[in-house]
Amino acid sequence: MKPVFRLTAAIRLAPVLLLATLIAACASGPDKPKPTELTANPGLLRVRQAWTAQIGAVAFPLEVKVNGDAVTLANSDGVVQSLDARSGASLWRSASLGPLAAGVGSDGRLAAVVTRANELVLLETGRELWRQKLTAPSYTAPLVAGGRVFLLTADRSVTALDGASGRKLWTQQRPGEPLVLRQAGVLLAVGETVVVGMGGRLIGLNPANGVVRWDAPVAAPRGTNDIERLVDLVGPAARDGNVVCARAFQAAVGCVDTTRGSLLWTKPAAGLVGVQGDEKFVFGVEGDSKVIAWRRADGERAWVSERLRFRGLGAPLLVGRAIVVGEETGLVHWLARDDGAALTRMPTDGSAVVAAPVLAAGTLVVVTRNGGIFGFKPE
Repeated sequence: MKPVFRLTAAIRLAPVLLLATLIAACASGPDKPKPTELTANPGLLRVRQAWTAQIGAVAFPLEVKVNGDAVTLANSDGVVQSLDARSGASLWRSASLGPLAAGVGSDGRLAAVVTRANELVLLETGRELWRQKLTAPSYTAPLVAGGRVFLLTADRSVTALDGASGRKLWTQQRPGEPLVLRQAGVLLAVGETVVVGMGGRLIGLNPANGVVRWDAPVAAPRGTNDIERLVDLVGPAARDGNVVCARAFQAAVGCVDTTRGSLLWTKPAAGLVGVQGDEKFVFGVEGDSKVIAWRRADGERAWVSERLRFRGLGAPLLVGRAIVVGEETGLVHWLARDDGAALTRMPTDGSAVVAAPVLAAGTLVVVTRNGGIFGFKPE
């Protein structure tokens, strides 16, 4: 089933007219496929709920940021909070910054978010340091690294700002198609390079001046209209050493060697969310919730699991010998890394898992749409 796009009013961002789009895997209503029935929980992996906390409703593309034993996250009203992943205890909590469009980026000391009023806000242990007005919306969590804040905006530009003052240092803009996703893209640091997704391409930038170091295509636009030609890279991306693998929305999954800036492989894939991986496999969820493992070496499929089809799965996370995925009913599934077999599952609060799960201090942290934060300990 084709995804449904909600098109907002047009925003003029010279020189290109852009439309922000928000994605749903398929339409609600009588034609929506029936989710695959779950079998009895096999209980082959011991997992316990260690703690739970509450952040408030989450209705934006949240990224939960891990720095050591701390996880930093936010709610839709702009409250940013850092928790100790071992216990769930609050380390700090900000006042409301205004409704959020993207976040959270953090280096462990500073944290950055983007408001729906197109403002980039930088915090230090919950205290606002500065905010800067942006010329375009952003749906991707800022990257905070090296005393700077890097931002990917909907006009397909990357901007670097000084972390101390908020002063703009440089902007790099690339031409692209007239539609962008209202969904988190790819923005990360690999060594001394800022790696960013622009359209269907993974691009390496010099963090000092924004100069393009390399440009690798993961997917090329196809089709006869703007929606069919949309191939934006979506987060999270999977990094193993100098190799970064990413998904182009509904088009492909591919891996790039960031040392040489060369494409290693790309394979057709019809997913909506980012990927995860290790030195052996790249794992992803397709739009119909099939879970696929591609061999990292050559991109060939290692296995496909259909046991959770149409259950509204989010982006996966690799945890030891298991792949963890959350679904729209709030269940969290553990699947075997080597063949996708079911290992166990755990409930949350019944609302959708809204961010890719993260691992910190040996604890799996899951966030739901209703704002529940759950810490699970595999044993």
